[in-house]
Amino acid sequence: MTQSVLVLPGDGIGPEIVAQAKRVLEHLQQHHGLDVTLEEALVGGAAIDSTGIPLPEETLQKAKCADAVLLGAVGGPKWEALDISIRPEKALLGLRSQLELFANLRPAVLYPQLAEASSLKAELVAGLDILIIRELTGGIYFGQPRGVSEVNGEKVGVNTYVYSESEIRRIAHAGFKAAQKRNKRLCSVDKANVLEVTELWRDVVTEVGKEYPDVELSHMYVDNAAMQLIREPKQFDVIVTGNMFGDILSDAAAMLTGSIGMLPSASLDANGKGMYEPIHGSAPDIAGGGVANPLATILSVAMMLRFSLQRADLAEQVEKAVGVVLDQGYRTADIAAGNESVNTQAMGDAVIAALK
Repeated sequence: MTQSVLVLPGDGIGPEIVAQAKRVLEHLQQHHGLDVTLEEALVGGAAIDSTGIPLPEETLQKAKCADAVLLGAVGGPKWEALDISIRPEKALLGLRSQLELFANLRPAVLYPQLAEASSLKAELVAGLDILIIRELTGGIYFGQPRGVSEVNGEKVGVNTYVYSESEIRRIAHAGFKAAQKRNKRLCSVDKANVLEVTELWRDVVTEVGKEYPDVELSHMYVDNAAMQLIREPKQFDVIVTGNMFGDILSDAAAMLTGSIGMLPSASLDANGKGMYEPIHGSAPDIAGGGVANPLATILSVAMMLRFSLQRADLAEQVEKAVGVVLDQGYRTADIAAGNESVNTQAMGDAVIAALK
């Protein structure tokens, strides 16, 4: 049965990198039997410019009907003066909540060809393969009350860090199941020594862990986890944590791999439907220059093939193709480490040639 993919290029470098990922999908359609339809829609700043809001109802409905969503990036200086309630980033939060995409999977894998591009010594990162699972629809990014008000003659900002037992239990199961398919080690990251909400997090994760006796569970405070990611990153296999901590730690893990431009992500609901995007932002400083690295977006397509489109065979082909182009010496500026680099289009060309 034909499946549908909604493509949301977004802002900044989004259209440039998504164009290359879309070419990969089209190549798989034409030459590898991928039975999908592709449709584009507006999101983020591009949607604001056209409709006045970051997540038009038409885009939301198309996303709900699609089997998977491919997103580029949203945001940029052009829209920073807008009220926070209608900034481009609100489109991301809206899609995540409306599609119930509660589990964000962010692999941090170091391609051996890029060891020299990492900011850490090669021996610390060689063979690095970490999976960070971030709870995506709860926590401080969604908690109420929130906002800025005036109290006793001065402005006071409030955000609420809240998690229910069911939300924690749901993401904990996702973490344990992922660990079972890897090296059977799960580290739950919290701040239970200070924050009561994460004390509950630790208690619930520990309770869920009793259902997975084959998985070794450990707990770590988030400040220590940040330090350990830099000190000894290969001690981790799967990390499960809340929305804000996951946001921060996954970006830190990205730099271990040489560039944030190499890391894909998948945001999944309970049934395998997902939204797929590179973890980097819209990079407005290089937007339009044709120099952005499309590999994280192409690898996001591989995650889409594996988790939502049930084509693990094609996912492996895409991942292998990325390895081939790196073996061949192709580098965009972010991973060139001072060597000669190619542009966005040339990197896309190389991946498609490797797929052939």
